[in-house]
Amino acid sequence: MKIFRGFHHPGIANACALTIGNFDGVHRGHQAMLALLNSEAAHRGVESCVLTFEPHPRDYFAGALHKPDLAPARIGTLRDKLTELARCGVQQTVVLPFDAKLAAQSPEAFIDEVLVRGLGARYVLVGDDFRFGRQRAGDYAMLDAAGQAKGFDVARMNSYEVHGLRVSSSAVRQALAAGDMEAAARLLGRPYAISGHVVHGRKLGRELGFRTLNMRFSHWKPAASGIFAVSVQGLTEQPLPGVANLGVRPSLDANDVNGGRVLLETHCLTWPAHLGKDGAYGKIIHVDLLHKLHDELQYPSLEALKEGIARDCVQALGHFEARRAKPLWTDHNTALG
Repeated sequence: MKIFRGFHHPGIANACALTIGNFDGVHRGHQAMLALLNSEAAHRGVESCVLTFEPHPRDYFAGALHKPDLAPARIGTLRDKLTELARCGVQQTVVLPFDAKLAAQSPEAFIDEVLVRGLGARYVLVGDDFRFGRQRAGDYAMLDAAGQAKGFDVARMNSYEVHGLRVSSSAVRQALAAGDMEAAARLLGRPYAISGHVVHGRKLGRELGFRTLNMRFSHWKPAASGIFAVSVQGLTEQPLPGVANLGVRPSLDANDVNGGRVLLETHCLTWPAHLGKDGAYGKIIHVDLLHKLHDELQYPSLEALKEGIARDCVQALGHFEARRAKPLWTDHNTALG
């Protein structure tokens, strides 16, 4: 999949079948839409294209209005979103910076400058609640009328349901906030996961006897948080069982928030000997968050923290033993044992 920041690039396709959205989580509703998009692109002999935004428009307005509560919890990082879009067969993705200029752009200008001249849209597929342009003034009817006038087809896809539940990013966020990882997996069509480079941390885990793999979650407000039983991929041929903390590390000091960054700290229950102490740094790993054990806790001492981590490891092992005889999600080769 080709990836572009903005649409002023020589390598971008001069014609495409396009869909527009934030695609946070790339859930099963998104996947159904992308399958239809790819089909329409193939029929027209053009490339399939996703137009998405970074930051999320609601992130932008939350910052502009100094109201952080307006920002939605983020399901996935940009890296994970692009990975899933590629897995769905999308041929190119355009990441458009959402800024003051774009926020002030009229619906008519967005159609002319972005869809027609910028991306050469021949077909535009949107969701049933799609709005666009300044103050969300543009709607499906306006887009459809513009398509007829300017020579591109417009289609709208209705909501996608699983067991009577409308699949949406909001529903995924609710499941993750509740710690219901099985519900989140049903909505996503795969286990909830985070991937990224292993970075250096404080090395506190080594002192405690629980070496951790540290990854930064690039948004300050993750949709999930707490302690999880996880599956780690990218270190060995087979996934490794582990236990992980996703959050701001209040374990010893409630004010220690890693400079405002959210971390995913993962301890593998079995450590690959060939990696040695430092062999994981810089590697890209993929961590499936399979089961939530509990919320983040603050401990009064290092000894209490060590005991707490040990209990988490025992609980995680119990989870893997309990699910060993059950069928597991096969996406990303997540089967354990």
